[in-house]
Amino acid sequence: MTDKAETAQEQIRGEITAARRELGIPEMRGVEEYVRDECAVLRREADAHGSAVPEIAYEDVARGTVSAASVARIRRRGCVVVRGVYERALAEEWNSEIARYIEDNDYQGKSLSRRGMDKYFSDLAADAPQIYALYWSRPQVMARQGGRMAVLKRFLNGLWDAAGEFDGAEDYTYADRLRRRRAGDDTLGLSPHIDGGSYERWTDAAFREIYAPVFEGRWADYDPWCARRRTAVENFPSPAVCSMFRSFQGWVALSGQGVGDGTLQMVPVANGIVYLLLRALQGDVGEGELCGAEPGRALGVLPEWHGDLLEGLVTVPWMDPGDGVWWHPDLVHGVESRHGGSESSNVIYVGVSPRCEKNRLYGERQARAFLEGRSPPDFASEDYEVDFAGRALESDLSDLGRAQMTLDNN
Repeated sequence: MTDKAETAQEQIRGEITAARRELGIPEMRGVEEYVRDECAVLRREADAHGSAVPEIAYEDVARGTVSAASVARIRRRGCVVVRGVYERALAEEWNSEIARYIEDNDYQGKSLSRRGMDKYFSDLAADAPQIYALYWSRPQVMARQGGRMAVLKRFLNGLWDAAGEFDGAEDYTYADRLRRRRAGDDTLGLSPHIDGGSYERWTDAAFREIYAPVFEGRWADYDPWCARRRTAVENFPSPAVCSMFRSFQGWVALSGQGVGDGTLQMVPVANGIVYLLLRALQGDVGEGELCGAEPGRALGVLPEWHGDLLEGLVTVPWMDPGDGVWWHPDLVHGVESRHGGSESSNVIYVGVSPRCEKNRLYGERQARAFLEGRSPPDFASEDYEVDFAGRALESDLSDLGRAQMTLDNN
């Protein structure tokens, strides 16, 4: 390790130590019991119904007929499966087109020389994910700018109290990667984690305001759906740390996948972050530590520290091509350790990033990368697609797509 790196680590440990002293040791009274009760309910729901993840139909979203009970359940669980976001035939066509895009441009061969540039997940249980650093294939761009997706994003943003932080009726594109997991693979499994900040959740001023009720001993008053100060948080700079505010993370399935197929797992407890925040401040955690939180990495959720919460880890239900799933940015999620199915498990990541100044500024930087075929600013500069045949161009953008990519004056 270089002297510069050692100095940076010492500075971070100092920030953590200072935060721990300021925050003290808040009581966890009631939190562990709450988490255990919620996780027990999740397991019963999964056993009885095959899934503990709420499900709605896209057509109900489009018609405005999603029931109040469904909305309440989504807010409690922090996630939702949406059936039929895109037609099955279209999703399957996209799946085939992406396969050709990868093969025709020899992505596999070209990626060998640049492997390891993305360190975001390197401290998780498995660090060789089959996630493709591709952003600008035509299907990815079409999925993001689709009119149906815009309708769905407005609905999802409406689950939040925007608190003046964003305009949930409109969206800026956040370009993300692809997951294409081969049958039989046991290397991709991403252990449970949370994106969008690790040690910053305890040290950053905006995060401290967001979680103030938790740190002040009023954890039951914390509202995970209040957006106040969410667009002001500052993350430790690192490849693959999101610079936008995403009200939801999510993906659209390009192939059928379910339990055992190496797909998404979650702990569907929207308030689960309360447990993580308080657990890291207890007396059995070292002064310069936060239960393994590391700068520039995903926030790991670990058996040795967070066993109560991990009791609620469930796999998403069967997903047909064209179905999608979205989850709150503070929700614990991961990927099954092994793909035991017979077909590839493929998705396009499509987050929800509503209009706000933070997102606009990133969107303008991202637009320049799109026009040149480079990797977006948040990701390692692998830039595979600069000379890829068949990548999406500015001419492929609809009017909506141009607006979402900050390429108009609206």
